[in-house]
Amino acid sequence: MKIEKDTVVTLKYKVADAQGKLIEASPEPMAYLHGGYENTLPKIEEALDGKEAGFQTTLHLAPEDAFGLRDESLVRSIPKADFPPGVKVGGQLEGRLDDGRQHLFTVMKIKGPVVLLDGNHPWAGKALRFSLQVTDVRAALPVEIEHRHVHGAHGHHH
Repeated sequence: MKIEKDTVVTLKYKVADAQGKLIEASPEPMAYLHGGYENTLPKIEEALDGKEAGFQTTLHLAPEDAFGLRDESLVRSIPKADFPPGVKVGGQLEGRLDDGRQHLFTVMKIKGPVVLLDGNHPWAGKALRFSLQVTDVRAALPVEIEHRHVHGAHGHHH
C-alpha cells in the first residue's frame, strides 16, 4: 500500500544535528496519520508521500522546515518566588503567552531569585537530519480520521 492521505504510517526514526551527532532515536516505531493532519513535519510527509513499507531516506532540514527559528520573545525571566517549590532545571511549566494562549516553557536556569524559561522547542533554530524507515502502511480507521490522529499501538490511546 502506498502512503497517501488518510493512511497510517509506522516508521523508525533517528534525529541528528547537522554535524551528524545523534539527538534522538525512536526506541519503538511511531505511527502518524498522513495527509496534512499536523502529526509530523510537512517536509517528512512530502518525502514519504507515494512511498511504501520498506522505504528509507535521510532528510536534511533547515530550521524553518523542522522546528522553526528561535523566537527570543519566548524567553522569560520570572521571579523564583512566583513558582511552586521544587522547580528544577529541565522541568516544564505551563504558562501564558502575551496574547493569553497557553504555552509550555522549559526551565533553562535558576539563577538566585530568578528562573529563566524558554518557550522554544529544544530543537528550534537547528538544522536537523532525519533518518526514516517506513515499517508499515495501512488505511486509517474512520475514527482516526475523525480524531485526526492514530489510535492503538504506537499511536494515541484514549
